[in-house]
Amino acid sequence: MAPGPAIRAAQPPVDYHQLVDPKAKWWKNSRLVKLNLWILLLLITSTANGYDGSMMNGLQLISQWESAFGFPSGSKLGLLGAIQNIGTLGSLPFTPYLCDGLGRRRTIFIGALIVVAGAIIQTASQTVEMFIGARFMMGFGLGFCTAASPMLVTEIAYPTQRGPVSSVYNALWPAGAVIAAWLTFGTFHINNSWAWRLPSAVQAVPSVLQIFLILFAPESPRWLMAKGREQEALRILAYYHARGNERDPLVQFEFEEIRNAIESEKVQKQTGWLQLVATPGNRRRMRIILAIAFFSQWSGNGLASYYLNKVFATIGITNPTEQLIISACLNVWSAINAISGGLFCDKVGRRPLFLISTAGMLVFFILQTVCSAQFALHGNKAAGNAVVAFLFIYSAFYGIAYSPLITSYTLEILPFNLRAKGYTIFSFAVSASLVFNQYINPIAFAALQWKYYIVYCVWLAFELVFIFFFLVETKNRTLEETAVLFDGLGSVPTNRASPDIDVEVADVYEHDEKKE
Repeated sequence: MAPGPAIRAAQPPVDYHQLVDPKAKWWKNSRLVKLNLWILLLLITSTANGYDGSMMNGLQLISQWESAFGFPSGSKLGLLGAIQNIGTLGSLPFTPYLCDGLGRRRTIFIGALIVVAGAIIQTASQTVEMFIGARFMMGFGLGFCTAASPMLVTEIAYPTQRGPVSSVYNALWPAGAVIAAWLTFGTFHINNSWAWRLPSAVQAVPSVLQIFLILFAPESPRWLMAKGREQEALRILAYYHARGNERDPLVQFEFEEIRNAIESEKVQKQTGWLQLVATPGNRRRMRIILAIAFFSQWSGNGLASYYLNKVFATIGITNPTEQLIISACLNVWSAINAISGGLFCDKVGRRPLFLISTAGMLVFFILQTVCSAQFALHGNKAAGNAVVAFLFIYSAFYGIAYSPLITSYTLEILPFNLRAKGYTIFSFAVSASLVFNQYINPIAFAALQWKYYIVYCVWLAFELVFIFFFLVETKNRTLEETAVLFDGLGSVPTNRASPDIDVEVADVYEHDEKKE
């Protein structure tokens, strides 16, 4: 059945919320339940990514791993932590072409195959070189999965669920850390090499599931329409969003808006890499995307994610069991806050969450620095205990915005034809900042001890200023409507969602003109 003329861009503005029954419960709709189960399969990609950071934290506390690889420290320990993200960096030149050429599902399938192969080699490692090579391979595969999965989540989610669901994607990073933290705590008591081989093997589980299931999941309707497969796109939208009714007003609204946006982007030839900085709207996007990518890793969180045992050593907590328990509890706490931030992002808004998060991190990282100094200079045990408390509070503030929102916000503000390339730049910035952190942090921390915290205090103050002046609110918008906030009302012929979008666009432009 061909798409009908239910809604056209020339008609009066339509709010897509008016096309959704507010009393309908998604869990009573079998099609939406099925869709969300497919989305869950995509969300575990982030869990697999988060698993690695906590696993490396835990392995450093397992004597069998330390002895097997020559008690790594300094630059070697930095390389062991950073190599997976170096692998991800290596995959980035290929990810946009796979995502746009083969589609989101096939890209995930290829990435999952590489991850499983890497996990097998990592588990069987006999030398540190073999372990490092396996981690590079896993990072390379994860680069494909972490590029395509959040895009597919964003592009197939039900409109009213898109914000929370796509935000929960990155919020599940701490969930992976929770699994790894408690698993390594359990294997800590195994008196042979399986103490570290078992956590290495479990790292492959999410990718194994994706290998067997991902090709049965729905493909992105936006990708299908960009490839001229409009009928397939319409069927997917109708099947999952309207119980198979292709004439449903919401389905017609989504279909027309996507088609209009893609046709406009084709006319404007918005596909090349230089297009990312070719217009004022795209430059605004890239300024925000690069900033939040670096902020997500350069806010002091890298110390807790990869080198928490070094932090504990500076405040007198040296017992490995005690360190593992605190680390595991911290990861549970971080996961709870991250998922909460993701679920409430449409109610609170992206901008308020980022502002509250950054301000809270600044305050409690300063307090953590002061207490660490008191313990180092005066041996104050109470100050050392306070560092642990402030670390938990700091993690809560980080978790409500930077864990759930950086990926979903990046994908929200990128138009379809630039989404894969823009997200590649975002991923490159995240991986580059991670590599820097993982390699430099142990070296700088060994040299400066608590004084190294001061660097992050200064940087967090800069982050707060940037977020206040440049972050744009995007809540309760479709992907196509969000593009209008950056490019102006005349740039994309969308089915406008609300009569007051003119005022919001004007506010964005007036705000940015004062800064440029």
